[in-house]
Amino acid sequence: MPGLVARRLDPQVLGKVVRGSATPVIVVTGSNGKTTTGRMLTALLRAEGLGARSNGSGANLVQGVTTLAVDEADRRGRLSADVLVVEVDEGALRQVVPELAPQAVLALDLFRDQLDRYGELHAVSDALEAIARGLPPDAAWISNADDPLVAFLAPERNERRVTFGLDLDRSTDRLSSAADSIRCPRCGAGLVYDRVFLSHQGAYTCPACGLSRPRLDVAVTALELTGIAETRLTVRLPAGELILRVPQAGVHIAYDVAAALAVMVGLGISPEHAQAALADVKPAFGRLEVAEAGDRRIVLGFVKNPTSYNTTLQTLAGTDEPRQLLIAASNTPVDGEDFAWLWDVDFGPAAGRLERVTVSGTRAAELANRLKYAGVGFDSMTVVPDRRRAFEAALAGTPPGGQLTILAGYTPMLELRGLMHERGWVGRLREA
Repeated sequence: MPGLVARRLDPQVLGKVVRGSATPVIVVTGSNGKTTTGRMLTALLRAEGLGARSNGSGANLVQGVTTLAVDEADRRGRLSADVLVVEVDEGALRQVVPELAPQAVLALDLFRDQLDRYGELHAVSDALEAIARGLPPDAAWISNADDPLVAFLAPERNERRVTFGLDLDRSTDRLSSAADSIRCPRCGAGLVYDRVFLSHQGAYTCPACGLSRPRLDVAVTALELTGIAETRLTVRLPAGELILRVPQAGVHIAYDVAAALAVMVGLGISPEHAQAALADVKPAFGRLEVAEAGDRRIVLGFVKNPTSYNTTLQTLAGTDEPRQLLIAASNTPVDGEDFAWLWDVDFGPAAGRLERVTVSGTRAAELANRLKYAGVGFDSMTVVPDRRRAFEAALAGTPPGGQLTILAGYTPMLELRGLMHERGWVGRLREA
C-alpha cells in the first residue's frame, strides 16, 4: 500500500529515491526461487558487514518494490541502507529495472508460469535479454548456466558475467512433460542431457550445432538432502570451496545457494562468513514452512507452476509425505487464470501415499478432476471451496501426532497462512 500511494503522488518516486541516494541495487528475478535466494543473499551481505535491506516478504511488483524504497527512506528521501536486494517479478522487469539502475542482476531460471500473465517463455526471456543488454558495462550479470534459455542471454556481455549451476556426478531429476527449455536456443534442435538436475536444468549439449552448457564460475559439487529440514552441500568458488549446511531442503535450495554466492562473486565480495550466515536462513513463508499446531504439525508449501509443484512433491517424498493433504488453487489476477499447467504436475507418485485429501479454492473442482486422473480415489477426496472450512476440515481429519501438508497457490496460501496466524502457529507475514 505505501508504494501504491507513493506512486500516485509521484510516479517517479522509486527512481528518485534510489538514484538520489546512490545506494547500490541488486535485482533478483526468475520464475522460481526469488524470495529464498534474496533472503540468502541479504544474509550473506549482512554477514560481511553491509547494511542490506530487501523486500523479503515477496512483494515484487512495482508497488512492492516502491514500498521497499519508501519504507527505507528518511524524510529527505535518502536511503540509509548500504545495499538493496530487490526481488522483481518477471512481468514487472521492463518497468522496474530501469528505475532501479541496478549494479547487478541475477537471472535464476525460466519456467512456464501463468500463461495469461506472462505469455510463453520466450516473451519473458526477451524481457530478460533486453535488461541484460541495457545494463552498463560495470554492472554484473549473473545467470544460471544449467537453464538453456537463461544461459545464453546477451552473449556479448563478457565483462562481469558470472555463471552458476550444479556439477554433480549423478542426475537428481528426469526429463518429464513439465520440462520446458529442452531445445537448443541457437538452432532449435533437441538437447541431449548428460545429467538432469531439476526439470530442464542440467548438463546439456546440442548434437546439431555443438552448443553446450557454459563453464560454471560457481558450482555445487556435492549435495545431500536430509528430509525437509536440511541441505548439505559443497560449493566451488573461484577462490576455493565452501562446505555448507542450510536449514532448508531440496535440489532447488542448492540452486538458490549457488545463485546467492555467484552474486557475491560478481560484486567482488568474499563470502568469508557464508557458513554461519546461511546456517541461519530458515524457509520463507510458505516455502515448506513448518508449524506446530497443537498435537499436530503443518507443513505449508507454496506451489504456483509445474516445476514448483514437482520439486515440492519430490522433496516431501523423501519423508514419505504427504499423507494428509490440503490442496488449493484460485484464479485471481495475481494467481493467474489459466490452469492448464496442472496437467504437467506429476501427482502420480504421491497419489499412492495419500490417505485423505481436502481440495479447496476457486478452482477446486478442476483441481479435484486433475487429482482423480492422477489416481486419487473419490472416497479419500473432499471438495470444500471455502478456505476456512477446508482448513478446519483438513485439520480435524488429521490424527493427533500426524502431519497436515498444505499445497497452495499464492492467494490461498496467504489465506490459509492467515488462519494459522490467527491461532498463533506462525508469525506475521512480514516477520517471516
